[in-house]
Amino acid sequence: MIAYLRGRVLTTTVETAIIDINGCGYEVYCSGEAFKKMVKGETVELYTYLQIKEDGATLFGFATPQEKEIFLKLITVSGVGPKMGIAVLSSLSGDEFARAVATADVKRLSAVKGLGKKTAEKIVLELHGKISAAEVLGASGDTMSAANVEMGAVKLSAIDEEAVSALMGLGFTRSESAQAVKKARDLGATSVEEIIMKALQGGV
Repeated sequence: MIAYLRGRVLTTTVETAIIDINGCGYEVYCSGEAFKKMVKGETVELYTYLQIKEDGATLFGFATPQEKEIFLKLITVSGVGPKMGIAVLSSLSGDEFARAVATADVKRLSAVKGLGKKTAEKIVLELHGKISAAEVLGASGDTMSAANVEMGAVKLSAIDEEAVSALMGLGFTRSESAQAVKKARDLGATSVEEIIMKALQGGV
């Protein structure tokens, strides 16, 4: 299994890149985030997934281990193969995809070329609850500082408390959830639904 590549970017196409490693060129189907790291002639690091079929082998490349992990979850959905998985992560970043699943944003997912509404609904149905809080916060490794929220000093309203409980149900800690609610409020959210949506979409 080829899980990682580090080499010089020889050339790129719309979908693939050829990475030169000691004179051997590896053709890799890359995510959008992986392409952002590439400069022709310079060294790049990719986290890869190798698909082996009867008619050959195909490499898929990702910018981070977290993005690769999201891809691996995505292709567990029936009807979604690696080519479709990489297409999704070429249209959406890993954290955008994770938030779309967490918020059941079928419209956002079905906007991906080649991904119909029924498949988008299946992705949400099969992956909802399997995307971790860390992945919702960002495949790029964004984090929140729990120290920014003093839980003992803040009395939450009934609406805020309901939003905190909902976020905790997604896997966030109470401190992270309370901080997310505060930031969503600062952005103008008033209802529970608006607070949760802004919290997830903003990665706070």
